[in-house]
Amino acid sequence: MPDADDARPRSTALPFGVLLAAVVLVSVNLRPGASSPGPVLEEVRRGLDMSAGIAGAMTGLPGLCFGLVGALAVGFARRVGMTTGIALGLLAAAAGLLLRVTTDSVPLFLLLSVLALAGMAVGNVLVPAWVKAHGHAVVLMTVYGTGLVVGGTIGALATAPVTESTGSWRTGLGMWGALLLLALPLWAWLALHERRSPAEHSVSGDAPPSGRMAHSPTAVALTVLFGIQSMHAYVQFGWVPQIYRDAGLSASTAGALQALLSGVGILGALAMPTVIARSQGLHAWMVTFGVSLALGYLGLLVAPATVPWLWALLLGLSGLAFPTAIALITARTRHPSVTAQLSGFVQPIGYALAAVGPFVVGLVHDATDGWSLVIVLLALTSVPLTLAGLRVARPSYVDDEI
Repeated sequence: MPDADDARPRSTALPFGVLLAAVVLVSVNLRPGASSPGPVLEEVRRGLDMSAGIAGAMTGLPGLCFGLVGALAVGFARRVGMTTGIALGLLAAAAGLLLRVTTDSVPLFLLLSVLALAGMAVGNVLVPAWVKAHGHAVVLMTVYGTGLVVGGTIGALATAPVTESTGSWRTGLGMWGALLLLALPLWAWLALHERRSPAEHSVSGDAPPSGRMAHSPTAVALTVLFGIQSMHAYVQFGWVPQIYRDAGLSASTAGALQALLSGVGILGALAMPTVIARSQGLHAWMVTFGVSLALGYLGLLVAPATVPWLWALLLGLSGLAFPTAIALITARTRHPSVTAQLSGFVQPIGYALAAVGPFVVGLVHDATDGWSLVIVLLALTSVPLTLAGLRVARPSYVDDEI
């Protein structure tokens, strides 16, 4: 059954196969660059003679860049076109990931990491609106959310083994830039197609985003949900492998557990857009996310190496809040321009909140020389996550609230 929001002009409509391939290629490439450093953080620190404080700041870079650059993405798309903006973002991400592994300079490594993450940030904000504008929203958002989780999972799973087998963390991190190059030809072609199709060029919206988005209770609640879950995602990318390693597990085991944590989200990413489209409420899901988050961190506190897979599974279950929030960006809007505005509101603010988490974790860990206080504080955030989730679970449209 075709999507109700499939209202793009027939003269510029792209074949579904092309849309599907484009979404697959972009989605799997927006996370490995962020999730891959965590399992080899110790090796990167030694290789670059990087301090613990700088390492902590580096784990916070994804959230910070996704927040700051994401806030500019909608305006950028109005100038160059939505598809062109995504293509340029992919180009910047590939260049940053490939070049950062060639330097021994910590400042240059960080600068190139920022370039790569900035390119990913553009895709984060623009792809949901691009999907909304091209139709087939439920199917393509299912693919998109799944691709994000798969990308984060393979980034965590493969980096440490490749690093160990090659003896070089540079190879382990650099291969994700090579993967990004595979997405560029199709998105470059799509950008040229957009240039020849004025209707496609204008789908980013005719009016600039306004502060009225903050007047929408749904938008605010979705931002809180997205921000808290994103904070946990990047804390888990950057520090949970180290928690497992400090408990006596190997780097590969820690990376596999992080991959398990992320991989649980694949099933959720496949299911949640359809669940949202067909359900009258998501309240039980939101409570489940919050309880699983608290229990997962409690397990890491009391017995991190006893049944480490169980804590990874619980944290992974709570992580289904992420594909849920991503899917809600399109499900809670009607018009592509509102989708772009909501995406440009939720993701930058959410990621800005998320950027604080990994940095604070590093500071608290250094100050206390342990993980107990860190884990307790992380567990307590399950309360606001659940409350925000219960608010956004109500069926509503942001279009009607702004």
